[in-house]
Amino acid sequence: MTAARSGPAFSLHDIPFSTHGSWFGISPVLSEKTRAEDLHLVSHQNGMHAVLRFTPLDATTGERARTRVEATPGLLSWTGEQGRIALAYAAPDIVRLRGEGLGLRIDAAADTLTPFTGTYFYRDPVDGAYVFTSYETGRRYRVTVLSGSVAEVSGSQALGTGERGVTVTADPGGVWEAAIEELDSARLPYTSSETFDAVVATAEQAFAGFVDAVAPWRSSATPAAELAAYVMWSATVRPAGLVTRPAVLMSKHWMDKVWSWDHCFNALALAPGAPALAWDQFRLPFDHQDETGALPDSVTHSEVLYNFVKPPIHGWTLSHLRRRLPEPLSRTELAEIYRRLARWTDFWLTARRAPGAALPHYQHGNDSGWDNATTFDPERVVATADLAAFLVLQLRELARLATELGLPDEARRWTRTADATQAAMLDELWTGERFVARGVDTAATWDSSSLLDLMPMALGEHLPENIGKALAARIETHLTSYGLATELPTSPHYLSDGYWRGPIWAPATVLIEDGLRRAGHHRLADEISARFRALCETHGFAENFDALTGTGLRDRAYTWTASSYLLLAEAHTLRHTAPAPAVHTGG
Repeated sequence: MTAARSGPAFSLHDIPFSTHGSWFGISPVLSEKTRAEDLHLVSHQNGMHAVLRFTPLDATTGERARTRVEATPGLLSWTGEQGRIALAYAAPDIVRLRGEGLGLRIDAAADTLTPFTGTYFYRDPVDGAYVFTSYETGRRYRVTVLSGSVAEVSGSQALGTGERGVTVTADPGGVWEAAIEELDSARLPYTSSETFDAVVATAEQAFAGFVDAVAPWRSSATPAAELAAYVMWSATVRPAGLVTRPAVLMSKHWMDKVWSWDHCFNALALAPGAPALAWDQFRLPFDHQDETGALPDSVTHSEVLYNFVKPPIHGWTLSHLRRRLPEPLSRTELAEIYRRLARWTDFWLTARRAPGAALPHYQHGNDSGWDNATTFDPERVVATADLAAFLVLQLRELARLATELGLPDEARRWTRTADATQAAMLDELWTGERFVARGVDTAATWDSSSLLDLMPMALGEHLPENIGKALAARIETHLTSYGLATELPTSPHYLSDGYWRGPIWAPATVLIEDGLRRAGHHRLADEISARFRALCETHGFAENFDALTGTGLRDRAYTWTASSYLLLAEAHTLRHTAPAPAVHTGG
């Protein structure tokens, strides 16, 4: 059997086992609130759906075997007293399995088949393979036994409720092998001359190449870098359905979408080492830009949602992205992204500005990305300083692009609008001590204990010095031992697992850390970076974290958390890596 391989080990209860490009993973996590005893093949086509259940069996008795599950980027294994089963990806849509001393039961996860739901199972008379066809994913899952034998088949061609599956095993002392493919309607019979060990080696090499590209700076001082890279690598899917480009999903758990601000952080982390993938990440939501210029709220395999939007952080992102890409964008690429970014900006200046208003507004907390932040408690249709700040940064980036493209009149127009928007933000929302939000219908203003009110720090060097200092001082009051709490822990509205009402989030951390650093507040920026990096190194890459204990919350394999760790770890490493002294030789 294959020996344990190098690479970061991880728990499948936190991170699914998958590979770059695949639309499915192997995991016990079946939904946000469901964890199964057995590992399942979970597909993300047409949503998140558990399709197959894997049960290791005692080869002698046929009973369930007690096993220990272990995973590294290239290899998943079940190990028990009687033997071992190993699984590896041979391709994004194919896994290979090998077992010795243990059999494996492969069942449909759904027991009931109706005319519109469930999984139908049959033996294909063309090649003798066993096929599960899923209503939920609209795909087929073909099991081909490569060596060993089939010990039991149940539910072939059966309708209604019942077990459907196949058991693969081998004679005592023997080894069995099988392949499982996710396919559409049909495919030539599966054959492969590649040994299982070669499959594992290829998978390991693919991940090693990725991590070497995106985190060449990693060292023992950045112990979570390889696992962060795996989270991103394994959450990447091939173009399919409505996903028009290779895409890093936010997770291959239930957060299996690309949201129109999450993608920005993934693009930035990937840029130096995987520039084509990074550029695809940035552009993907723009492929679904609507006629008003709005970006969708989210994109996934079979669904694009427009009922909300996300904040316009794309100018801030593009400014950083262009500096991080190893090669400059071509004039054609610059012209295309300029046009799309201009339309996205015009959406905020037209569809989201009331008549006579100088400032744009959100229609709901969801538009801000901070869904339930306390800023939105009094009213939901509000003008906020974070929105104005992000729009100012986007307008300034458009002015730079227009200048490069030889469009001086447009550059001046964007600059004038940026100046006017920032002036209105300061005039209408700055009290002299803090930023407030204003209801669009009522014109009432209020402050809150939400970190959202302090996000104008993202303006960095564009902020008046006195305002930057005031924001920095307030930001520091949100800093716990683990990072920036999104609601002051002393607030009566603070909730340990309150989504944006307390927990630490990666995007707020990165945006504020960057703004502080650009405004010259390096000590506080360093402290925020250090605490967030230590948080990820201890508690992983959860969607968010308890601000007082550091415990990971919600989805535990979230890519923007992993990418934010990589961004902060890389920047810290490069700041503290002194160039080698020049070597002088006598002449």
